[in-house]
Amino acid sequence: MSAYDPNLTLAEAVKQYFIDNKFGADGGYSAAWVDLKLGPIPFVIRNTQSRVRAVRFHDLHHVMTGYKTDWAGEFEISAWELATGCADMYAAWWLNLGGLVAGLMFFPQRTVRAFVRGRHSQNLYRREYGPELLGQKVGQTQAELGLTDSAAPPKMTVSDGVVLAGMTLLGIPVGLVTLTASVAMVPFAIFQNLTRARKSATA
Repeated sequence: MSAYDPNLTLAEAVKQYFIDNKFGADGGYSAAWVDLKLGPIPFVIRNTQSRVRAVRFHDLHHVMTGYKTDWAGEFEISAWELATGCADMYAAWWLNLGGLVAGLMFFPQRTVRAFVRGRHSQNLYRREYGPELLGQKVGQTQAELGLTDSAAPPKMTVSDGVVLAGMTLLGIPVGLVTLTASVAMVPFAIFQNLTRARKSATA
């Protein structure tokens, strides 16, 4: 469950989330590139408008669900978002499909549990992002999405398993393409990090 005070507004909670995760004042939404790591290997992805549009809701989902921003948490929220449906957020569909497959490889139990949880809850992707949404309280929004505490987490049904299998089959080629593109960006990421280090040293 979320670690954020249910009486905070979403705007207040996501601001604290940015601070907790060292994402900067605006969560990195204005950055041209996003720095990531695959284990010790750095790589970057372009911070497209499509990604920013999706990630604003994605960050709120972290607040709502309590999933962390480490690799395991990102794989969990990928599974959860896929299960709840990503609407017309095409960047979310793409990134989450790859995250689901990686999660099943490295954290299978947690990933499956998050997927089943998503099949029994909702997300914010179909809402309008703006003052009305951000003014809602954390606890109120969790209740609307079906994310209140439950003594017994939902069990996987046959239909859950069928949908999970279908998403996994879709995610395998997506994950391979994403991995290939990420590896190709490693030299650029290393160059970018060296350039930043030189600028910091001369500042």
